[in-house]
Amino acid sequence: MRYQYNNMFLIYVILASILHFSHSHNEPQDYVNAHNAVRKVVGVGPMKWDATVAKFAESYANKRKDCALIHSHNPKYGENIAWGTAPFTGLDAVKLWADEKSDYDYNSNTCKWFKMCGHYTQMVWKTSVRIGCARVKCMNGAWFVTCNYDPPGNYIGEKPFNDRGI
Repeated sequence: MRYQYNNMFLIYVILASILHFSHSHNEPQDYVNAHNAVRKVVGVGPMKWDATVAKFAESYANKRKDCALIHSHNPKYGENIAWGTAPFTGLDAVKLWADEKSDYDYNSNTCKWFKMCGHYTQMVWKTSVRIGCARVKCMNGAWFVTCNYDPPGNYIGEKPFNDRGI
């Protein structure tokens, strides 16, 4: 019986690792779910995937095959960008942005000294309700990820969400 249990456990571990590696974490719903989990913590409603926003994100990502962290400066959408070396998934980028939460001070509506938090605040911006993201491989082998938000957020003097969510 113990031999049979050990074999079943081994099969489970192998299947779990195969399934883990076969799921790329770059599907539209992966981005949406990750953003919505962060938004839920602060009491902000969910985002939905938007094909038009995603098309823009893909078009811009394809222009960034050099992995340069340069924003598109499109006034129609908010934007977060990141790059990383393999394996760098869309969810890895979302986690980088979400981790900026610890550098954001809600009361002063500012980032901690010499820290960035604007990616996080865009993720949780209360009026941003549509999202589109893209990931492309760069010429140097790294990965560039962008998410665009409609409508955009991060307006100077405005807080990303109501204080009931902190």
